[in-house]
Amino acid sequence: MRAVLLWTVNDFPARSSLSGWSGQGYRACPTCNEDTPSMRVIGKTAYFGHRRFLPTNHHWRSNLQFDGRTERKRPPRRFSTTDILEQLRRVKTGIPGKHPNYGGVKRKRGDDDLLGTLLADPHKSKDTDNARRDLTKLGIRQELHLFEDGNKLMKPAADYTFSEGNRRKFCRFIRSVKFPDGFASNLSKNVAQNDSRLLGLKSHDCHVIMQRLLPVGCRSLVSKNIWGTIVELCTFFKQLCASTVNVSDMVEAQKQLVLILCKLERIFPPAFFDIMIHLVLHLPKEAILGGLVHMRWMYPFEIYLKRLKDYVRNAAKPEGSIAEGYVVDEALTFCSRYFDDVETRFNRPDMNDDDIHPTRQLSVFESQCKPLGKQSYVELDNNARDKADEHKQELHVRLREGCYNINEVHRTEFAAWFFEKIYAMHRMQAPEVTTELLSLSSKTNMVVSSYPACIVNGVRFVTHERDDRLRTQNSGMSVPGTGQEMFYGQLQEILEFSYLNGFSVVLFRCKWFKCDSKHMVTENNITSIDINGEAYKDDQFILASQAK
Repeated sequence: MRAVLLWTVNDFPARSSLSGWSGQGYRACPTCNEDTPSMRVIGKTAYFGHRRFLPTNHHWRSNLQFDGRTERKRPPRRFSTTDILEQLRRVKTGIPGKHPNYGGVKRKRGDDDLLGTLLADPHKSKDTDNARRDLTKLGIRQELHLFEDGNKLMKPAADYTFSEGNRRKFCRFIRSVKFPDGFASNLSKNVAQNDSRLLGLKSHDCHVIMQRLLPVGCRSLVSKNIWGTIVELCTFFKQLCASTVNVSDMVEAQKQLVLILCKLERIFPPAFFDIMIHLVLHLPKEAILGGLVHMRWMYPFEIYLKRLKDYVRNAAKPEGSIAEGYVVDEALTFCSRYFDDVETRFNRPDMNDDDIHPTRQLSVFESQCKPLGKQSYVELDNNARDKADEHKQELHVRLREGCYNINEVHRTEFAAWFFEKIYAMHRMQAPEVTTELLSLSSKTNMVVSSYPACIVNGVRFVTHERDDRLRTQNSGMSVPGTGQEMFYGQLQEILEFSYLNGFSVVLFRCKWFKCDSKHMVTENNITSIDINGEAYKDDQFILASQAK
């Protein structure tokens, strides 16, 4: 009888224990195998030299700014099945474990290295004195070499690290950021009190910072070429972790990653490139072979391990506590299956679960929501009510032709014309006049319901006034236009208009931002909007179902 290991979900150190291929030394990369690009620096092995992945005629191969030498090596070989089986035959049996005595060492995340180096964190930065001595030994980047000033050894400031003032600006930016409800944890708790470093970041926190915050936060704190390289790297991780990944995009990302790593080699010292930085190069190929990343990453298992650790009540007997807690949880789970009239975690609705709304003939009446918070009433003047009616009605009826100023006539005469037209057809018992159309032609009540928050299509929206008092931000929104343009705004009010026969429509009153070339700039796939410029002051309403 033989046992076969079909698949596992593990991190890189565990892969070393399972496969027998050491994750340390000059051949630490299991994909590059014997051709792993590596070099010895002071006190460690650096996985430096990604120019070998470039085409043989690329001009960077002859550039001496990387390590003082030209690159003539070819890309790593692709080993055959016979070669791999022969290597597997020579693998020695090892004892798994993270402790150095058992052959394993716990690795750090690659984004920790990047953040720690940018913030000049003394505990995580790769820009150490030995890293500067490596530059002296290689004879490159003389402006970063250590020098003596009297009896002191001075280390020049590097352009890839934040100055003290910029470091505080970045940390204050992280502290001030608000995310939508359920998107990320409260990162302000991870900022040190003196705004000098980030503490206690979890894996998901690092992913959020890498994909969302770092490209924006360091834009004005480093030079343009460094910022551009960091944005390219962050954009790749955002593309890799998306819910939909195209094979063609991963093939193109594989080519771009070689250039990105070469750019990083021109920016950071060789000591920065540990094995976790090098392994980024193989992520597109793994995504093509293994599928979507969010189906293979460690988050569900890390959450479950945290749940098992919470079972520990007796620190002297952790295994027994976990076993006892697991048995209790299994018993409660079994019993809860038979409690139909009791709310459990199996029948509890989701946090942003929306109500089921009836289907309407007119799509305008399908603009419904699940209101949250205290209901209040707002009295509208005729002007505001006509504007709300105008926005809804123009989705269904076109103004009669022959007018010189259609918008002005529509604004002033449409509500009365529409009411008279529908009621005249109703008196003639026209089949086109349904109950919904008759209710729509009647004006709304002067008093409408207002809510501070609501849920629409599984998304939570909160007014800006309430958002200011929360650590989350759910007042921002975007609405696609008729073409390729997008409109960005801020939710000001949530209003529910009531009509005859029990029909209602939920509208959002928004503050819309100007999206012209003077107020909106897109650079490196990052869109920046000046929120001080307000547009469409006379057209602020949208249907709740249109909000994104």
